[in-house]
Amino acid sequence: MKVLKFGGTSVANAQNIKLVLDIVINKAQEEKLIVVVSAFSKVTDLLQLASQKAAAGDESFKDILAEIEKKHLDALKEFIPVSEQSSLLSHVKRIVNHLETLLDGCFLLGELSNRTSDTILSFGELLSSYIIAEALKQNLKNSGYKDSRELIKTDNHFGKATVNFEVSNQLIADFFASNDNQVVVMPGFIAASLDGINTTLGRGGSDYTAAILAGALNSSDLEIWTDVNGMFTANPKIVKQAQPIAFISYQEAMELSHFGAKVLYPPTIQPVLKRNIPILIKNTFEPKAEGTYISNQEMAHTNPVKGISHIDNITLITLEGSGMIGVSGSSKRLFEVLSHENINVIFITQASSEHSICIGILNSDAEVAEEAINKAFEIEILQNKIDPCIVEKNLCIIALVGENMKNHQGLSGRMFSTLGKNNVNIRAIAQGASERNISAVINERDVKKALNTLHENFFEENTKQLNLFVMGVGNVGEKFIEQIHQQKKFLKENLKINLRVIALSNSRKMYFDEDGIALKEWQFLLETGEPADKEKFIANVKELNLRNSIFVDITANESVSKTYEQYLKRNIAVVTCNKIACASEYDNYKKLKKLSRQFNAPFLFETNVGAGLPIIDTVKNLIASGDKVNKIQAVLSGSLNFIFNNFDKKNTFHDVVKEAGVQGFTEPDPKIDLSGIDVARKILILIRESGYKMEIDEIANESFMPAECLETTSNEAFFESLKIHAAHFETIYKEALSKDSRLKYVAQFENGKANVSLRFIPKDHPFYNLEGKDNIVLFFTDRYVDQPLLIKGAGAGAAVTASGIFADVIRIGNV
Repeated sequence: MKVLKFGGTSVANAQNIKLVLDIVINKAQEEKLIVVVSAFSKVTDLLQLASQKAAAGDESFKDILAEIEKKHLDALKEFIPVSEQSSLLSHVKRIVNHLETLLDGCFLLGELSNRTSDTILSFGELLSSYIIAEALKQNLKNSGYKDSRELIKTDNHFGKATVNFEVSNQLIADFFASNDNQVVVMPGFIAASLDGINTTLGRGGSDYTAAILAGALNSSDLEIWTDVNGMFTANPKIVKQAQPIAFISYQEAMELSHFGAKVLYPPTIQPVLKRNIPILIKNTFEPKAEGTYISNQEMAHTNPVKGISHIDNITLITLEGSGMIGVSGSSKRLFEVLSHENINVIFITQASSEHSICIGILNSDAEVAEEAINKAFEIEILQNKIDPCIVEKNLCIIALVGENMKNHQGLSGRMFSTLGKNNVNIRAIAQGASERNISAVINERDVKKALNTLHENFFEENTKQLNLFVMGVGNVGEKFIEQIHQQKKFLKENLKINLRVIALSNSRKMYFDEDGIALKEWQFLLETGEPADKEKFIANVKELNLRNSIFVDITANESVSKTYEQYLKRNIAVVTCNKIACASEYDNYKKLKKLSRQFNAPFLFETNVGAGLPIIDTVKNLIASGDKVNKIQAVLSGSLNFIFNNFDKKNTFHDVVKEAGVQGFTEPDPKIDLSGIDVARKILILIRESGYKMEIDEIANESFMPAECLETTSNEAFFESLKIHAAHFETIYKEALSKDSRLKYVAQFENGKANVSLRFIPKDHPFYNLEGKDNIVLFFTDRYVDQPLLIKGAGAGAAVTASGIFADVIRIGNV
């Protein structure tokens, strides 16, 4: 004989019940069945709410009762022919009338005892099992119904009664020994005391009912039918990449169910464990799916970790003080206090010094526990031997679970290292001697990040998900998104990096999608977004609290550069082509670097100098290897190089600058390039990365631009001024011709001093043949004395800058 249990979602409506009936009828062809059913979906909650409202004197309980009655009558009418409905409808209405009488009593008395609550809650299963049994008879005549209260006997602990297995097992065995029905439908969750009073087995108790029946009859197996494909490696509602677990031991299943795996009620396993009866968890809506098989069978273990789970709404209470050291009985007193208050302890850890003991309980018990503990240790607290207990609420317990974890070294280190890299603060740790689970207490706000990070590390073939928040989608930003879209598949398959763009923002709009923005239509989606708001953007990033978050700044905006600190402090990496932050006050530059190290949040800005060229990375490697930079000579502006390479007799200075803007080589405000401030910022960053302290105003900037041009307040006025001062630029060009030289805007650092200026470069100089928009940097170091280290290549343009940003993102993925 086989026992099948169907949960509330499986019997939520007529459509779902039809699926249940199909499953039962098909299986009944092979062997006898017991079918245990839960109340219809949400009905137990409605019954609880109705009883609470009635006891509170709120007449709206009648509306809830009417809703419950309609739900069941509609279901009955769906399955029973009209000619046979009359007596069955009358029976359902009699049950509802009985329920109404109980609720009226609560209303009149203004109270709701645990005993009455158990009786009221039992109506959900009584109604659902009756209706499903009658519906089954329409297709399977040799089927029947049995009230579980007649077979399962308990004590009088209302709300979560303890089963009397000796009596119950005998009653169950006797009944089924004489029952000839191919299928027997029974209500789950409900039982009765030895003196016939209604009791319940705890929320989720329908699983337990099925296990009690299976254990008593030594069934071939127990099938739990629900709305998911078995037990998962993590909660699939939180971890999208969670996978069903094909095989799992009883002990592993108990651990996972204790730690919040809702698919199985924890006590379910005990009755079948003694008889070694396998449990199969199946999906009512995908009956052909494999499901999860729970047994004592030895499995070949490839992954020592079977699942990652958690318990929400935890409070940590710590009792500490010198008065506990070497004093026997302190722990006993603490747990006795909690036991007297009927408070369940979920988590325990104690320092070997005996100076403190820490326990985890539900938030709802925190106030009672605090008061009771402080009262119990009142004398020691007054004598300053023990401190008043420390209470920390809104925490969560996460746990790695696996029977085979004890045979693998380093799992704890791997777990805590993974959490640490994502700035998940661990408040307490516990690991049993069996090593079947490793538990840690963390802040509730970090649970999603923690579960996803651990799942990624232990179950996803080392695939690392990077979540990008991109601000600035102009020329460079557009190319950056295009490159991500193009390379996404390659990165996942070859580098095991899963890139997701979670947010986009320009100066007008911003758009968020926690599951990742569809990059094929990002422009349309951005236009449908909400008004751009820098502070709200930051708040959203923090609120999402995703693992491996990266803020990507593709602007030239000073106010955006001032937000980096907020991101770094929340362990959010910053990748930027915006030079303003690193060229700001030296103290701010150093603070950002320090925050990056302190909060393990990468701060990468390779594109600040040379677009996609590996200039900053090269400097870092030189310094890290013990070399010293003594002198730097460089052409660092691709836009200025483009301008002076194309400025000749045929092309006016105005026209060339205009074209540089069209090509995307200049900043949106071309004065930033032409004033020399952009080059000054770049050489400043190189100087700082070389280990020197310098401020921007210490760099001599010898401008070749007329003051009137630089004082304009709009791009239109600026370009007009270039026409007015055309003769000035022509004079510079002619002087270069007369000296057989080329014009290059050069940055130089030597002997602690730096300057940027337009220079006449002779033919024998390395800068003379620098074409197009290329950059070139010469590093003279202790190791590179006679011949400098030279880096040369494209130093401007949307595509190369985007590729530099992309490279920084990949660096983070490879860490």
